[in-house]
Amino acid sequence: VQLQASGGGMVQAGTSLRLSCAASGRTFSPAVMGWFRQAPGKEREFVAAIRVRGVSTRYTDSVKGRFTISKDNAKNMVYLQMNSLKPEDTAVYYCASREGNFLETGTHAYPYWGLGTLVTVSS
Repeated sequence: VQLQASGGGMVQAGTSLRLSCAASGRTFSPAVMGWFRQAPGKEREFVAAIRVRGVSTRYTDSVKGRFTISKDNAKNMVYLQMNSLKPEDTAVYYCASREGNFLETGTHAYPYWGLGTLVTVSS
């Protein structure tokens, strides 16, 4: 299982970025894809998750109304559209996957992780 996140960069507060996560693997069959982030000096935290088969999503409170997670199953891609970015959104963003169907928020529930992509939001 391979997950590759991309799309990070340095932007100003109030602007937008879209992160992408490409998933691959011969036996890859996730039920849930998630995005997490880790700010400097902080623990990795849940951002958003989406069911691969279905439309259910889940967000952490701090990004509700600003971030949107979406997927393209035909391309094995998951996206995180981030609008109205704030300096506190600065972090390395990771995509992750799990085979269980529940939209878990704990890092321990996701066995598969990609390398992160850095998002820096300046004020």
